[in-house]
Amino acid sequence: MGIVTNIIKKEQFNPGIIGIFTNPFFFSRRGLYKAMAMAGKELYGKLLDVGCGTKPYEPYLTVKEYIGIEIDTERSRKTSKADYFYNGKTFPFNNEEFDSVLANEVFEHVFNPSEFLKEINRVLKNGGVFLLTVPFVWDEHEQPHDYARYTSFGLIHILQEHGFEIIRSLKSVQDVRVIFQLWNEYLYKKTYVEHPVLRQILNTVIISPFTILGLLLFWLFPKNEDLYLDNVMVARKVNNV
Repeated sequence: MGIVTNIIKKEQFNPGIIGIFTNPFFFSRRGLYKAMAMAGKELYGKLLDVGCGTKPYEPYLTVKEYIGIEIDTERSRKTSKADYFYNGKTFPFNNEEFDSVLANEVFEHVFNPSEFLKEINRVLKNGGVFLLTVPFVWDEHEQPHDYARYTSFGLIHILQEHGFEIIRSLKSVQDVRVIFQLWNEYLYKKTYVEHPVLRQILNTVIISPFTILGLLLFWLFPKNEDLYLDNVMVARKVNNV
């Protein structure tokens, strides 16, 4: 049973061939994994993962110390692997305590982005690295706590305003697979059932054919840098705010 659980967990955030047939978010998760594998090399030292969830990318990051934090809710205490919980405003850490900060698919759920980035800046050492991933094209999720979408230009601007310089700006899945991922998300929500086995059967029978079609058409159609799933920003702290 442990082997099956590990395979399912791996295919959720680092999907391979099995994920084509089991993961309705195959394109999004595969794109994010590839971006994290590339941009995550910039992270080092003592890392703070803000909104860490189950820490899905921890096995792929070579940092000295990995600390996860979540907003203090009943759900996060039950389902996350957070080492610390906080009130949604102030992190329980000293100034300039971390070498790196990661916020993976969290920023769209932040109602006060300026306060959030000031807190990131506070706990990050001068010269420290901040890795931020944010959806650009995606449906509303985790309602009602889904507040914003950001273009690459918007993210660059707001990060620079809060004491960061951009090291690298990446766009994940910038091609026809965007359309198929949105279609699969639509099908997933419209066919969702509580029973996990039946839900997986529906994913395999109804959704995976479109995943396969998207993979085939990906090789035929050109990229479109203006239409993509996720922004991936690597920034360095250069000023206190």
